[in-house]
Amino acid sequence: MNPRDLDSVAALEASLQVFPWSRGNFADSLEAGHSVWVLRIGGELVGFSVVMSVLDEAHLLNIGVAKRFQGLGYGARLLRHAMESARLGGAAKLFLEVRPSNEQAVSLYRHFGFRQIGLRKGYYPAIVGREDALIFDRELS
Repeated sequence: MNPRDLDSVAALEASLQVFPWSRGNFADSLEAGHSVWVLRIGGELVGFSVVMSVLDEAHLLNIGVAKRFQGLGYGARLLRHAMESARLGGAAKLFLEVRPSNEQAVSLYRHFGFRQIGLRKGYYPAIVGREDALIFDRELS
């Protein structure tokens, strides 16, 4: 991802989430030096990922695939790339949070060997109230 991608990535995120990250959130991740990637096919934005690394741990902050490309393996490709990039950067473990209502993502993470290690009550904004977050981790070695 580079600054030229910010508008299209923010637009994709807004098409996927009721409470999306802003363009500024993605710009901040770029500026902070997080591992930020886009997946394009023929110039068309298919998806993105954002991983923050600290010492020997990494945190998947955001990942998304355009609706018309979901279910075709691109989310798996982005997740594999995020895991490998984190591992090569020295991370031994990757953490993430996910909404319990995002069953497709929960299934993907479980398929890749992530295990639930906790729950954050009221972590995400929701249309009514707040939604919990499932906390997952996976060893990368």
